[in-house]
Amino acid sequence: MEEGKFIELAKKAKYASKKIATLPVGLKNTALLNIAKNLKENQEKIFEANKRDLEEALPLVESGELKQSVFNRLKLDENKMRDMIQGIIDISNLEDPIGKTLLKRQLDDGLILTKISCPIGVLGIIFEARPDVISQISALAIKSSNAVILKGGKESINTNKEIMRVIQEALDSIRDFPKDVLTQVFSRDDVKNMLSLDKYIDLIIPRGGNNLVRFIKENTKIPVLGHADGICHIFVDESADLEKAKRVIIDAKTQYPSACNAVETLLIHKDFKYTTELLKALEEAGVELIAKPESWHTEYSDKILSYKLVSTLEEAIEHINEYSSGHTESIITEDSKNAKIFMNAVDSAGVYHNVSTRFADGFRYGFGAEVGISTNKTHARGPVGLEGLTIYKYNIEGNGDIVKDYVDGTKSFCHKDL
Repeated sequence: MEEGKFIELAKKAKYASKKIATLPVGLKNTALLNIAKNLKENQEKIFEANKRDLEEALPLVESGELKQSVFNRLKLDENKMRDMIQGIIDISNLEDPIGKTLLKRQLDDGLILTKISCPIGVLGIIFEARPDVISQISALAIKSSNAVILKGGKESINTNKEIMRVIQEALDSIRDFPKDVLTQVFSRDDVKNMLSLDKYIDLIIPRGGNNLVRFIKENTKIPVLGHADGICHIFVDESADLEKAKRVIIDAKTQYPSACNAVETLLIHKDFKYTTELLKALEEAGVELIAKPESWHTEYSDKILSYKLVSTLEEAIEHINEYSSGHTESIITEDSKNAKIFMNAVDSAGVYHNVSTRFADGFRYGFGAEVGISTNKTHARGPVGLEGLTIYKYNIEGNGDIVKDYVDGTKSFCHKDL
């Protein structure tokens, strides 16, 4: 799309963001339920479109142009479709995140400050494969009263178009739902245009590989929410239960190896008595173990796991804080004191005790769905659901109040929370 046309598209999205910001929650929920219903009724058409994408992508995998992990994420089966539809229904059942009073404070008699949740505005979403992203983000955007411009990967173009057609059809059936809340674009030029329009787009959320995320962060002035790497760790403490460790680590590595929350590095306390048995169980589960990786920063996205023996809990924490991408880490231990130290000292978006790192997911957190996982330390962190797509503003109500009275000492603040 040429630059001028994209600017017009972005302007329309900005205008739509102002309209949806004032929609009552009942109308938003009606829109979501319409979308879920229409997806269910059109799922065979969506599967047909996805089949075309898979057929076109397979030669690219065989030639090495497309990673197997990307191909795996591209497939949309009945289980993913079921979860996709249920995720939208779950979002409709969540509390409206907009217009919530986050703070109410009396500054002085008759002078009241309130902090109110509000939408961010226009979201630019750039993602690879995973066509279910469209429905997740569209649903979250509608419930959080944001407009969104979506740019999917070329490998899923047929599925993306069909899902968006079904969603737009559902929205068009609602008379009072504003136009241009959801927009889909397709070309590389559209990505370039999107990244340059900080006047109209308020937040960029990339969902894809390291190269995509780094490119976006380096080529835009718009705030970017997301993560480049998924270097997740599990530390097996001296007191760990062997069976518990096997269950958790095998799940974290093999349940979905290409996921960003799959474990990539295993740290084992040197005094853990069952290291040999643990490593054998991992190999029997089809995991390739690497004792001396080229880099502890490696994200394998496969059934490959780096491992290392450490002398102390503190050494494990230091290693994680040095090499982690800040995504998700877990400790396997029966020592509650060590668990607490680990969970307090490890600086990541998710820190778990005796739990698989694969739990780092908006759906599993009860968010209904997520737009992605953020390792940022501002605004939103971890799985980003509805609350992560809101910001806030401050309102003050008074009666002709002026600052001069407080500077002169005629009046004084009481700062009383209500």
